[in-house]
Amino acid sequence: MGYDISDYKAIDPVHGTNEDVDHLAAELKRRGMKLMMDLVVNHTSEQHVWFLESRSSRTNPKRSWYIWKDPKRDQDGKPQPPNNWSQMLGEANSAWTYDEKTDQYYLSLFTPEQPDLNWENPDVRAAVHDVMNYWLDKGACGYRMDVINLISKDQRFPDAEPVLGRDRKYHPGGKYYVNGPRMHEFLQEIKHEVLEKYGAITVGEMPGVRDVDEIIRTVKSGSGELNMIFIFDVVDIDSVPGSVRMMLREWSIKDLRSIVGKWQRVMIERDGWNSVFLENHDNPRSVSRYTDDSDVYRTYGATLLALMQTTLNGTLYVYQGQELGMRNFPRSWDPLKDYKDIEAINFWKKSLDLYGDDPEELVRQRKVLERKARDHSRTPMQWNAGPNAGFTDEGVKPWMRVNDDYQEVNVEKQLSDDSESLSVWQFWQRGLANRKQHKDVFTYGDFELVGPESEEVLAYARTGNKSGKWLIVLNFSGKEVDWAMPIGFEVEGWMAGNYTRGKPDKPLKGSIILHPWEGLLGKCVA
Repeated sequence: MGYDISDYKAIDPVHGTNEDVDHLAAELKRRGMKLMMDLVVNHTSEQHVWFLESRSSRTNPKRSWYIWKDPKRDQDGKPQPPNNWSQMLGEANSAWTYDEKTDQYYLSLFTPEQPDLNWENPDVRAAVHDVMNYWLDKGACGYRMDVINLISKDQRFPDAEPVLGRDRKYHPGGKYYVNGPRMHEFLQEIKHEVLEKYGAITVGEMPGVRDVDEIIRTVKSGSGELNMIFIFDVVDIDSVPGSVRMMLREWSIKDLRSIVGKWQRVMIERDGWNSVFLENHDNPRSVSRYTDDSDVYRTYGATLLALMQTTLNGTLYVYQGQELGMRNFPRSWDPLKDYKDIEAINFWKKSLDLYGDDPEELVRQRKVLERKARDHSRTPMQWNAGPNAGFTDEGVKPWMRVNDDYQEVNVEKQLSDDSESLSVWQFWQRGLANRKQHKDVFTYGDFELVGPESEEVLAYARTGNKSGKWLIVLNFSGKEVDWAMPIGFEVEGWMAGNYTRGKPDKPLKGSIILHPWEGLLGKCVA
């Protein structure tokens, strides 16, 4: 499944060998690059030797390496889960899995194949430290730490509130394990026992946390446990607050403006650090989610987002295919055949069970699936217009279908694009070069929102101690917009835009006509 680790010190033979990682690290170093590893230690695979021993008997020494609980009993004496927590990748299912041999349940927040480790056990924590040392010694520079804020559970394991309705059997229990009672203690221990020895970089995947003080406690320069975390506010912008991920709400540019402005200012004012991202393996494609992915506007939408990301404070993360503007696969794909992710499969199965006799509601559920499924970001990389988009040999079946648009959206075509405007890849290349050249502005500089709230436009200014003030104007709409530059702002020149290869020919002050999904970058008058 990818996130169920059966051996922390070996590479799955399907993907290569440990020697391949050594070679990769060495070649990256030779090119002035570094290798970050993905650390998955909230849970293991049910095939990991630790768990195989743990489930073998109640008296096995590794029994306490996982979270085992006695069952409750129904009126017929049949075993029932210890509490009503729902599975994170399918809220219709329990977060607990019954083991008939030992007559106990083990906690498996994500899937039965991913049993949660018991971080209360110091032997577990020591084993995790050993794993981290192993890869750092082999040349890794640090870690992306998967769902690292779920490692500490409330040891009372109380029932969750019935937030999904009293007709539902299971409910999200995040209140009792998201940023749990000992999380900071465990992370501080990792910091002092492992990370500080190597000067390692860390980014924590920490879903479900919104409290500013709690986040700053984690990432504050010097005293925090991690360098940065993935703050999910932007990728949760279309989610229903307090509910499960696979629900949908409409959002506005005002929402995006508020989120971007909030976290840019918070990290500057409170000495924290941002991660800047719009895509990962757990979310749909950004060009489809935030802009218009039609053939007419896909390039403009993708480059608009690239302009935003390359001009925001923090460490930038670009997900594979994002640099091409890869989009969600078509609505015509069959949920029962073409979707592979367990979350999507569970969601559609539940939808068919609940709404099979309600065509209108089933259409609404299909819309959620089509817009939010994680499968969209997991199609094979599109290298060229050949068979399987050049990802694998002709006649070899990849894990899922290649997106239907691969003949038009691929690396080979975008590298050689010579049209009036830059391809998405070329735009990213220019944006990253500009970010590097003016890092005092775009990576480390000050940030201020510009102008009043708008239904269409997000505008902000970045200021550095060497390169001065810059203005970024982003039209997040599919229509032409007349945007008035606020009094006091004037640009000496528009340096980049996503409608032309050269410098945009736009007014330097006053009213500016913005094309659909147009973005502009200007150097302000000193």
